[in-house]
Amino acid sequence: MPTALALSPHLDDAAFSCGGTLAQLANGGWTVVMVTLLTASVPGPTGFALACQLDKGLGPEVDYMALRRDEDRAAAAALGLPPPVHVALSEAPHRGYASAPELFAGTRPDDPLADDLAPVLARLMAEAAPDLLLAPQGVGGHVDHVQLVRALSARPPACPVLWWRDFPYTVRHPDPKEPFRETFAALAPVTIHLSAEDEAAKHAACAAYASQIGFQFGGPAGLAERLSAEGGREHFRLAGTLPDGLALA
Repeated sequence: MPTALALSPHLDDAAFSCGGTLAQLANGGWTVVMVTLLTASVPGPTGFALACQLDKGLGPEVDYMALRRDEDRAAAAALGLPPPVHVALSEAPHRGYASAPELFAGTRPDDPLADDLAPVLARLMAEAAPDLLLAPQGVGGHVDHVQLVRALSARPPACPVLWWRDFPYTVRHPDPKEPFRETFAALAPVTIHLSAEDEAAKHAACAAYASQIGFQFGGPAGLAERLSAEGGREHFRLAGTLPDGLALA
């Protein structure tokens, strides 16, 4: 049975960007391991980190990341996947990034995340021995996504990689930031066609991230509208040879 490993920076990225493909792989008999890398709870958040939960109506007493880890488990179940793997590394607001604009203004010189990810990624690759890896392109320029791309690029995986286009950053601006545009332009574009079943699973998985839907899409109706506009397709760049079993558009 082949194995696919999806590496998500945050607790929602994989479902938002390639949830339909993950559901399709699982329905096709693949073992799908969904890993979220930045899931550490930080007691007593302050400053921008605290603001990130207060602006979603969650008080300082709430363990925001624990809530989001539960949402991630529900999303994985909606996609037909086993419980996801959660790595206890910290999101950018807990690494010195002090405002929303800073998240997209380039990585801080003192940000250790790419180095911290290296042994974690090596361990995950050794444990899963994947036949296919799925990971973000860093579209939008969020520093957490950028650091993951850097860490993977420093030690390229031996298996094929489907680099997903980071949704919803792809639709927030007609020309979103693409820090690795030239790198990925050299790879073959791949579009996966989703069945109605795949689309329904993706919608249910995305909706499971209830704490994020208002911020990301303006609410459930906005989520449904954005997903519908994608036309039942997910877009990637491919490094290596695509394994059989995926429905190409």
